[in-house]
Amino acid sequence: MSSGRKKRVLMAMSGGIDSTVAAMLLQEQGYELVGVTFRTFDIDLANEKGSCGGDTILEAKQNAERMGFEHHIVDYREKFRATVIQNFMDEYMRGRTPNPCVLCNSHIKWGALMNKAAELQCDFIATGHYARIEHDGGRYFLAVAADTRKDQTYFLWQLMQKNLAHTLFPLGDFTKQEVRQMAFDRGYAKLSKKAESQEICFVPNDDYRTFLAQNVPDFNQKCRVGNFVDESGKPIGKHQGFPNYTIGQRKGLQVAFGSPRYVTAIDAVKNEVTLGERDDLFTSVLEADGCNLVDETLLQSDSRVLARIRYKTTAVEATATYANGILRLVFDKPVWGVTPGQSLVLYRNNRLLGGGFIR
Repeated sequence: MSSGRKKRVLMAMSGGIDSTVAAMLLQEQGYELVGVTFRTFDIDLANEKGSCGGDTILEAKQNAERMGFEHHIVDYREKFRATVIQNFMDEYMRGRTPNPCVLCNSHIKWGALMNKAAELQCDFIATGHYARIEHDGGRYFLAVAADTRKDQTYFLWQLMQKNLAHTLFPLGDFTKQEVRQMAFDRGYAKLSKKAESQEICFVPNDDYRTFLAQNVPDFNQKCRVGNFVDESGKPIGKHQGFPNYTIGQRKGLQVAFGSPRYVTAIDAVKNEVTLGERDDLFTSVLEADGCNLVDETLLQSDSRVLARIRYKTTAVEATATYANGILRLVFDKPVWGVTPGQSLVLYRNNRLLGGGFIR
């Protein structure tokens, strides 16, 4: 990245309202912008979703041109499939439930943005994420956005210090409603009313089961009929292939009992899916690996934290200990539906301390 006055910013653009308003704000603050959008998977260019918001590459290009700065389209399909999509399929075939946005942010978006920024001599990269960055004691911290309902720090826990040092989040101090109003006030009336997508960008209709069946080699051989078992391991019915189930699932089990049953465990090796009562899904202790921590000393023995085990859930109080690459958490009160493969993300005083993948 350039060593001169830090005015040139590589703006990641999806064509949606968030990245577009972020670009407007940076322009108004005097930055010189260069836009970039990544083509990540094989869909017709006019219909491809350029980011997790389901917006198109062409809209991103048009918005950049309207604001008067250059725009680049970068083909990242091969790496996206080899990392994000392959991991998504592998995790489900291991009986786990992945969160592809976490891997995409660290391995694709920031990795590619940092490389492109260096190539184009940009000082910073910027995105439309709802998050903030604070600098304290020589370290950078992700901080919860002003709009806590839209806060996206949960998906960003894998970002490293080198990423945060060169990242701008222009929307971190605004609510979604304020962002919509800013778009409207600046002449983007249609964009200000655009609905948001909550789907995984590369999975059509959010139907992961069909996606796996169409993309995992020899899926029908790997996704075989097997046993539903109870908590003691006793067979109580037949399932239609373990990848079709997720922890906490109640509907679609196609077995009848006197009371509701939930998926409480998945054993890919044995091809077994355990069913239990709702209360069987409460747990007080969990472990996570593949961790990224801002500072290990902040999570020494018996450190008090707020923890989130999935997006859109309230952070809960817990005690954390980090040793030998493993993050161990003891919740003050049992939590429901802890799911292997999902992210555990820890906070203190609205700052993200780190995270890991639930084991």
